[in-house]
Amino acid sequence: MKDDDDELPWDATPFLPDDGDNLERLRQAAAGCRGCDLYLTGAQTVFGEGPRQADVLFVGEQPGDQEEKLGHPFVGPAGRVLDEALEEVGIDRARVYVTNVVKHFKFVERGKRRIHSKPNRREIRACRPWLEKELSIVKPRVIVCLGATAAQALLGASFRVTHEHGKAIEASGLAPYIVATVHPASILRAPDAKTRELDRQSFVKDLRTVRELLETP
Repeated sequence: MKDDDDELPWDATPFLPDDGDNLERLRQAAAGCRGCDLYLTGAQTVFGEGPRQADVLFVGEQPGDQEEKLGHPFVGPAGRVLDEALEEVGIDRARVYVTNVVKHFKFVERGKRRIHSKPNRREIRACRPWLEKELSIVKPRVIVCLGATAAQALLGASFRVTHEHGKAIEASGLAPYIVATVHPASILRAPDAKTRELDRQSFVKDLRTVRELLETP
């Protein structure tokens, strides 16, 4: 059976700047990206943020509603969960670069609300050049994949966060280590307070592994 995702050669590569070794220049260029159709409905591109030589790079699926409105990644409710967990495990937020596999917010409208919609494979492939440039510039010691979409984008479609979360994976060509864990938004979607706390504790445990890797000589 033919996969519709394989039919359209969407690609952000033509929108990359010639001087693509500068994060600010990349951010400016990404604002005009037309590599896939998500720019038609998205209010703005949300590029990654953080120090050029960050020790750890967190990559999620896509910006959320608040992130797109404000133009910054991980500043909504999920971002607060991430910030609190980083503080708890002792990772300095100033040492962190945060970004997403897809730079536009994909959603469906329900009344006045915009509901998150998972990006498909061709949208992920189209946006991949931006992420590859971010990785090549930042050169993090550890990449942390937040959620299945980010993990499978970097580690392959067969990767399962539920089975492999919190493990240090050596990833040649990307970073010395990759650690996959849940997306903090999934913690907020837990059905009750008890489950939410258990999920949060598991997330914090995975981030402790990241901290240990950062402290390894």
